[in-house]
Amino acid sequence: MLKKPLVVFISCAAILGLAWYGWQAQRHLSTEVVVGAKPAGKFKEDGAKASEAGQPATPGGGSESMKASGAGKGAEPGKAAEAGKSAGGKGDAPPGKGGPRGPAAVEMQVALSKDLSDVASAVGTLRANETVVLRSEVAGRIAFLAFRDGETTMKGNTLLKLDAAVQEAELAQAKAELALGQTNYDRSKDLAQRKFVSESALDQAAANLRVLEAKFQLAKARLDRTVIRAPFSGQLGLRNVSVGDYVKEGTDLVLLEDVASLKVDLRLPERYIGRLKKGQSIQVQIDAFPEKTFKAQVEATDVQVDANGRFVLVRGSMANPGGTLRSGMFARAALVLGERKGAVMVPEEAITPIGNDLYVWLALDGKAKRVKIQTGLRQDGLVEVIGELRGGDQVVVAGQQRLMRDGQELRSLAEARGSK
Repeated sequence: MLKKPLVVFISCAAILGLAWYGWQAQRHLSTEVVVGAKPAGKFKEDGAKASEAGQPATPGGGSESMKASGAGKGAEPGKAAEAGKSAGGKGDAPPGKGGPRGPAAVEMQVALSKDLSDVASAVGTLRANETVVLRSEVAGRIAFLAFRDGETTMKGNTLLKLDAAVQEAELAQAKAELALGQTNYDRSKDLAQRKFVSESALDQAAANLRVLEAKFQLAKARLDRTVIRAPFSGQLGLRNVSVGDYVKEGTDLVLLEDVASLKVDLRLPERYIGRLKKGQSIQVQIDAFPEKTFKAQVEATDVQVDANGRFVLVRGSMANPGGTLRSGMFARAALVLGERKGAVMVPEEAITPIGNDLYVWLALDGKAKRVKIQTGLRQDGLVEVIGELRGGDQVVVAGQQRLMRDGQELRSLAEARGSK
């Protein structure tokens, strides 16, 4: 029975205690604010006392403030006024603000005028001027090899012979039959002139002679196919057969390539098609000979564009003195699409983008001038600019952020550092 009234009593006591504590805290805070704030009347009293003592009145203890600002007793009125201004009166600006600015310190370089080559870079492959894999057209056993691996041969030289005993016998038979047919035709022709045989008999003998001639040519062709000859002059590769091997029709025998001159096949993006011309110069670099640069020229362009990679195949021709280069080598090529004489080049740092346009700051007679430009080729950190620039003009390459308008005075950053 006593627990509930006791709990209520304790709760009420706690609430009253908290209320009293909050009131005391609020009272204390109000007292601090009143004590810290000085009434306006007090300022007047201090001013009157200070005037009686012969000292200028200042808010918050005038004499002490004047001592802090350097205007003590006996200071001249003009100096006191200057001291008051230097203390930061209302509306005063920092010293020098709004006054005339000195020349902007920038770094400058000279725009260069040089001849440029419009170059398209590509990678490609070297190919022999002529290349062929010699194969047997008939089956047979190799009876004779007339070449060594890797040697040079001339057009028409015999390289390999197959066993041709059967073909030689067939040729001899066809030759004998042809001779007999020729004799029968001559006899029939003589008899026809004497009217001993009919014209049809003579025609039959002539047709039989032509059949025998064709049979002879066929036997001769079969015999010729047992001999493999070089179709052109070139260098032989490594043979894949030996004497006594039996080869079937189409068996690879040896590779023959004409490497006196080479072809270089390049893949270029399709955007270059309109600028490709026969005879354009190509600079070729080969990894096997990094110290040399080989020259080639455009020979032809493929008739179609690769639909998968959107590139066009360009073929160039190049000399191969001494046969040092081989087909299949990897090539790095630079195709010269055009020449530009007297192009104006500036460092990349000189170009300032503003919106969608590009500008360069010029230094003319010690003053800045902003010029709108267009860019062209890039080479070794330099950019070709198309606009009002000329070779020899001074362009700003550092400190453009200090330039605000045309006609602003400039000075070289190197001179500014030297003066210090």
